[in-house]
Amino acid sequence: MTRRLKIDFVSDVSCPWCVIGLGGLEEALRRVDGLVEADIRFRPFELNPDMPPEGQNIAEHIAMKYGATPEQSAGSRAAIKARAAEVGFVIATGPDSRIYNTFDAHRLLHWAALEGRQYPLKRALFEAYFTHGQNPGDPEVLAEAAGRAGLDVDAAREVLASGRYAEDVRADEHRWREADIHAVPAVIIDDRYMISGGQPADAFERALRKIAAMAA
Repeated sequence: MTRRLKIDFVSDVSCPWCVIGLGGLEEALRRVDGLVEADIRFRPFELNPDMPPEGQNIAEHIAMKYGATPEQSAGSRAAIKARAAEVGFVIATGPDSRIYNTFDAHRLLHWAALEGRQYPLKRALFEAYFTHGQNPGDPEVLAEAAGRAGLDVDAAREVLASGRYAEDVRADEHRWREADIHAVPAVIIDDRYMISGGQPADAFERALRKIAAMAA
């Protein structure tokens, strides 16, 4: 009997480990096809809510936030790129890349969920930022991503210009902070079980099989 699971994927569109974690989850779900059917909803989390619109150089940001040297930062980027490649995703960030504000991206994702196109928009936003180096705070970048996700581009522009769903996103972010989530990705299954970090497919598969068995 197939067990339907609700999965809240708490993440930011500028989080590379969220790309890796999503890839691991997707592969795990393919492996348990027939046993588990997932209803995935992407939930907002801002790694850098105070980031100004122009963003910040990635190496400078990592040095300020974590005290990493340029060599350490480069090593981390190489490891992340390799892990992303394992799940079929191209991360092309380098020392001249920038970190940007992602609040409007989360507003657009909230709208996309209402339109039934949140999943493809999330993928399009990951690709825009990590593969093509685009600014996920730029309204035109966001509108173009919406178009690639099968959404109406003019409607996306109107959502962005209006400021709509800002309160909804803030409330959702507050909910997850109150749930003691301070790092992403955080994968919450059926409001009861949490898997943290960019885990590989094997880890997600074990957890999904265990949860499905307990539910049965």
